[in-house]
Amino acid sequence: MKKPKVNRMVLAMCLGCFIGAIVFRQNNLKQASEPASERTNGQKSRRSPLQTLYDGDQVESSVQAAHQGRRELLEEACRSYTRKRRVLIPEDLKHVVVDDRHGLLYCYVPKVACTNWKRVLMVLTGAAGGRRDPLDIPAHEAHVAGNLRSLSEFSTAEINRRLRSYLKFVFVREPFERLVSAYRNKFTRSYNTAFHKRYGTKIIQRHRPHPRPEALEAGDDVSFQEFVYYLVDPATQREEPFNEHWERVHSLCHPCLIHYDVVGKYETLEPDSSYVLRLAGVEQQVAFPASHKSTRTTGDMAAQFFHDIHPFYQKKLYNLYRMDFLLFNYSTPSYLKAR
Repeated sequence: MKKPKVNRMVLAMCLGCFIGAIVFRQNNLKQASEPASERTNGQKSRRSPLQTLYDGDQVESSVQAAHQGRRELLEEACRSYTRKRRVLIPEDLKHVVVDDRHGLLYCYVPKVACTNWKRVLMVLTGAAGGRRDPLDIPAHEAHVAGNLRSLSEFSTAEINRRLRSYLKFVFVREPFERLVSAYRNKFTRSYNTAFHKRYGTKIIQRHRPHPRPEALEAGDDVSFQEFVYYLVDPATQREEPFNEHWERVHSLCHPCLIHYDVVGKYETLEPDSSYVLRLAGVEQQVAFPASHKSTRTTGDMAAQFFHDIHPFYQKKLYNLYRMDFLLFNYSTPSYLKAR
């Protein structure tokens, strides 16, 4: 008579073990999906950078307020100037670097301290091979494909999870200062022969009357005026996308499709970088490299480069980069004759 009762007890025990195994597996999966920075040896999880940002009690209120203001201005500009919203595709995310250890997503913009930010992220992700000082990493190594993972490499589900739960940040710069910086670096430095061959020869062929054969061959003496002609020429973008060094930030990082939590600016690079590292809780582990370059492109320098650009082309160029000025709250440069 006791046999049915025993069977029920055995069945209940088996069912309990089965449920327990499912719960255990779900907990493990949940833990595996969290950034490593949110787990500490089985102890209570510490807050992620995203939680730290929006809780707002671990950084100075003035800093929080300044960055909140930037987010609000960006959101308002997106509402005002973006007519159609579309769905993100992996191609949009190639410039977004992933740090799974600390729950960070960084959209890199060339000529906006992206080499140093990649160095910092190599240290944080372990891709630096034990080096703790970002400046110990050669600049060319910071740009080697594969050292840092791009968000575009993940599945749709993994992309969405990271976009929801990671701190997303981008650094921007006054558009024409960035453009002049790109020109100076890629067209006036003798070592950039790849850019001279790839772009310089084409620019000279199209936009220089009666070019010398050696100029057509080397492409190493492109003037800023010729570079501007190349940028505003409708044929340029019909042929291929802009190179990333002069592509617009809104086309590289899609700030109206991705909700960036921190918009850092080149003009306040060091405090903004320290702010991101504090949010990530790594300010004691790595420091953002201080810049001591005396050759940095400034507004006055940009004004000199634009001095001989005809107002007609100034206006066309401004229209080309207009969205970057509007989205990131940069004023129209006072030196433009076509204001």
